[in-house]
Amino acid sequence: ELYIANAGDSRAVLGRLDEATKEIKAIQLSSEHNASLESVRMELRSLHPDDPQIVVMKHQVWRVKGLIQVSRSIGDAYLKRVEFNKAPLLAKFRLTEPFEKPILKAEPAILVQKLCPQDQFLIFASDGLWEHLSNEEAVDIVQSYPRNGVAKKLVKTALSEAAKKREMRYSDLKKIDRGVRRHFHDDITVIVLYLDSQYLTCANSRVPLVSVKGGGNMGYDIDIIDA
Repeated sequence: ELYIANAGDSRAVLGRLDEATKEIKAIQLSSEHNASLESVRMELRSLHPDDPQIVVMKHQVWRVKGLIQVSRSIGDAYLKRVEFNKAPLLAKFRLTEPFEKPILKAEPAILVQKLCPQDQFLIFASDGLWEHLSNEEAVDIVQSYPRNGVAKKLVKTALSEAAKKREMRYSDLKKIDRGVRRHFHDDITVIVLYLDSQYLTCANSRVPLVSVKGGGNMGYDIDIIDA
């Protein structure tokens, strides 16, 4: 069994072989905690019934307290404990009003997925990738591209899409200073983990399910890019 714990808007996607069509299907294994989702806004409002400003639309994006899109995270202590809501944190990132209970939670959503021989690989990526690629597009790239460098291929494809949306070339986007590029795309972190089907059965098993050793039939590929 695979246990997925997620707090925030990163995503885990499983690539599974459909034996009938011989195609690789994308299966999302994580739930996202982003204020753009109506269910997340409803959860926040139920947790903070006395705060009409718990989620507000700012710059055409739903944000928690007008500051952040995620409703759960490991960091962002200034929205969890009042003693962190002060300098040296820049004033524009602070809450102006006091709060008694945490606004964000660090509690993850946990999903248990039974792995089967048809499961080929897992893609773990931050929201910077998923802003520009669908689950199906990412799975198609991993399936059709050589294992070595596949994470970098996903990042490059996402950046190319980000450049296209701004009517510019990928090569021109890469020339922009990292601090300025934040206006064009978010940070992107991608990990692709390949599964060896000889270890996977649909029945309970205690043998190793995955390995992070490079080479052979199993391995992983990682790429990170800062905005």
